[in-house]
Amino acid sequence: MAEFTFHHGGVSVPSLDDAIEWYHRVLSFQLERRFYIEAARSHTAMVRNGHLRFEIFEVEGASPLPRDRRDPKDDLATHGNKHLAFQIADLTEFLLEMKHKQVDIALIVQEKFGSGCFIRDCAGNLIEFVERI
Repeated sequence: MAEFTFHHGGVSVPSLDDAIEWYHRVLSFQLERRFYIEAARSHTAMVRNGHLRFEIFEVEGASPLPRDRRDPKDDLATHGNKHLAFQIADLTEFLLEMKHKQVDIALIVQEKFGSGCFIRDCAGNLIEFVERI
């Protein structure tokens, strides 16, 4: 099989400018480039934090995120892509930082198999953070 590596994840948002600011302020992503995708009618940005890339779309005439997609438990009940997950060293420290930055924390998970949390970005998209075991 051909070798492949992870390149980026992506989210659709109502305001590209607000999302670029949020991902920078909260998760330290830097704007790599902005561009327009004609076929999708999307004002788009690629942001980067180290080797991690994230693509953000503001699509003309897009529908808002449905309520059940904003809840980690409810979202799993619908087939399709769910969320992105990043690894962190210390969940407690991370949660303190997110609370300080007034981030919307959707769910904290502490199970025998591991700990983590879900936060919502400025558009309600779920992002998971898992504590390194």
